Amino acid sequence: MSDLVLSELAEGVLTLTFNRPERLNAWTDELGRRYFDLLTEAEANPAVRVIVVTGAGRGFCAGADFQTLTALQEGTFERAVDPRPHTLPTTIRKPIIAAVNGACAGLGMVHALVCDLVFTAAEAKWTTAFSRRGLVAEYGLAWVLPKLVGQARALDLLLSGRTFTGEEAAGMGLALRAVPAEALLDEVGAYARELAVMSSPTSMAVIKRQVWGDWDLDLDASRTKAERLMAESFGRADFAEGVACFLEKRPPEFPPFTG
Repeated sequence: MSDLVLSELAEGVLTLTFNRPERLNAWTDELGRRYFDLLTEAEANPAVRVIVVTGAGRGFCAGADFQTLTALQEGTFERAVDPRPHTLPTTIRKPIIAAVNGACAGLGMVHALVCDLVFTAAEAKWTTAFSRRGLVAEYGLAWVLPKLVGQARALDLLLSGRTFTGEEAAGMGLALRAVPAEALLDEVGAYARELAVMSSPTSMAVIKRQVWGDWDLDLDASRTKAERLMAESFGRADFAEGVACFLEKRPPEFPPFTG
């Protein structure tokens, strides 16, 4: 099972690669368990400051494996219970960047969009696919998608199940950038390394929780919470280091995130 998701750590950036290239990295319960295990380990590892998620070969993740879907349809699928939800990446207290290198469909699209940032190959093929399989918007996508692209675009993508390119995904706000496939990992790596070096891990953890957690708050509640969090940040070593490195015109030396 360890080969289902490859793991490589360098310069504070952990790259996790879905590794079923012969199936366009279609999702299985075993792959999911390994991915979630690695995310949980990364959260506890002080050497990891940023996480990048991508796919081996021509796909990012082509959705649920069709063997699983067939077994579900026939009532023969026996699922090993994993209590961790597909939205787990939103709770990991380190930034997660999806590098969508190819096919990104159904459950694969869910997993791209529950990352904090998305870069995509311009020519990558995206689709929700659910309506064309007799399914519904899965695992919170009906909540995430309208907030990213608005209700009309979300309904277009969900109702039609049409295929669209990474370039269109970036144009409507699903991805931060669309770049040529051959440049994708270099661009994502450079961005991730800059976060790892220049941004406080603790600040990033708190900001991530604010952004994912404040969607259901009104402005006053979000502001009040931010004031409390800001007061807490004044007492941290990260704040002192952030000011010092600016005044001394040098790269910061932020401590690792400790929770």
